[in-house]
Amino acid sequence: MTFFPSIRLLHVCLLAGGLLASPLSTLSAHAQAAAPIPSFYTTYHYTAYTVFDNTSSAPPTEVRGVGGSLILRPDGTYEKHFSIVAPSGPHYFNQTGRFTLAGDSIRFAFTDLKGADVQRGTFRFNPTNMHLTLTIIGYPTGNQGVYELVAAAPEAGPAPKAAGPKVGKKQRL
Repeated sequence: MTFFPSIRLLHVCLLAGGLLASPLSTLSAHAQAAAPIPSFYTTYHYTAYTVFDNTSSAPPTEVRGVGGSLILRPDGTYEKHFSIVAPSGPHYFNQTGRFTLAGDSIRFAFTDLKGADVQRGTFRFNPTNMHLTLTIIGYPTGNQGVYELVAAAPEAGPAPKAAGPKVGKKQRL
């Protein structure tokens, strides 16, 4: 299975049953290098997926039932758990691999049951609202998938313990 579902697979799933910010042009050619905005490397949640099928005159397909997460790490590794719920049932796309950045370009390299594969595209990141848009080149050539993601809210740690005596206990003087 490729990094992102192919246009044909998506159409089969569907028939069977998500900027104003500029790209992070200051990022280095490799994700391993220090980033000017460390918060770019985090866990994102998929919020929308739109398929642009240039082999058809039909308008873009806004896919419903999109979910999952994408973890981008500063060391250049990623972990993806993407799902689409179609009338025929859920379809899952899980993988791990490496990614690299160059200007507004992004490249995902991974190995699946078919062997080594690469997906290429562009990204736009808005650090103000932690919104990431990935536009991935699709199959056949000329088609593309646009994925909208938002950074997960940071997990809150346990509440700090209150100082002083515990309520309901007598104090000795």
